[in-house]
Amino acid sequence: MTVLRRSVIAAAATLALPAVALADTAKVYRVGILSPAPPDQNVLGPDMTRAFAAYGYVEGKNIVFLRASAQGNVSRLPGLVDNLVAQHVDLIVTGSYPAAKAAKERAGNIPIVVTQSGDPVKTGLAASLAHPGGNVTGVSEIASELTAKRLAVLKEAVPSVRAVAVLWNADDFGMTLRYQSAEAEAPSLGMLIVPLGVHAPNDFATAFAEMTKKPPDAIMMVTDVLTNLNRQSVIAFAAEHRLPAIFEYAYLVHQGGLMAYGPNISEIFDRAAELADRILKGAKPADLPLELPTRFDLAINLKTAGALGFKFPQSILIQATDIVE
Repeated sequence: MTVLRRSVIAAAATLALPAVALADTAKVYRVGILSPAPPDQNVLGPDMTRAFAAYGYVEGKNIVFLRASAQGNVSRLPGLVDNLVAQHVDLIVTGSYPAAKAAKERAGNIPIVVTQSGDPVKTGLAASLAHPGGNVTGVSEIASELTAKRLAVLKEAVPSVRAVAVLWNADDFGMTLRYQSAEAEAPSLGMLIVPLGVHAPNDFATAFAEMTKKPPDAIMMVTDVLTNLNRQSVIAFAAEHRLPAIFEYAYLVHQGGLMAYGPNISEIFDRAAELADRILKGAKPADLPLELPTRFDLAINLKTAGALGFKFPQSILIQATDIVE
């Protein structure tokens, strides 16, 4: 048999191989997902997996997710980053500012896609929205603007509101920026912010005691892992004391909160997955502008409103994108 004939036969045999056999040789990407939240919540949950699936990534086939949960203890985040680095991940997706900060400080040159980290520019995670620089890109939540919008929505819903108690994790710089935005915006709306920064779960009892002693007109809760783990206590306190409360995400309204205004989480995860896809295909994070959310939810809970003896004005009802009855 001539060399030419052997080459033709070999080529034909290669073309005849099943597509599955060829696919088995494709690269399997290793993506770390880091969050202080409990397992299966936030970016660690199924919504992020579904977002990647929309771009052709099937877990166990062409992608492996290495989920790292700090179980509510942010001090564990640096060690979790070290573990991801040791497992040679191709990319890290983070949820929250503390997770993003830990990844930026310890992940070396591994690309990082941040979500729910507040304003990545103001917190120093990125140089600018258009040119992040370094190895970090992701989705900015335009947190300052959204905090101002929440106060405006609260004022529209409850025109008589003046004193607003703000609950936030005072150890989280990203969340502290949100509190500061509320404090800066309040005077223009005729409001006064009552600061109730918390550092640990036991601080919520102190915050509730302060509000019992000197009741505010309303509550605003800034969402991070600490406040989220204590969300039901906040919702229950607001209900017991008949206080209107506004939150940042619609799921908190589905769990009994009165109202919420904020970015659509599914869209944030979708944008993060798209950026991750581009990076895995060769793009550099420094060249990918930080994206801004374009879909926002105004969620209201009519059942909670009824229990509070509160009625939403028509102007809020017609703006609502998510109504719980």
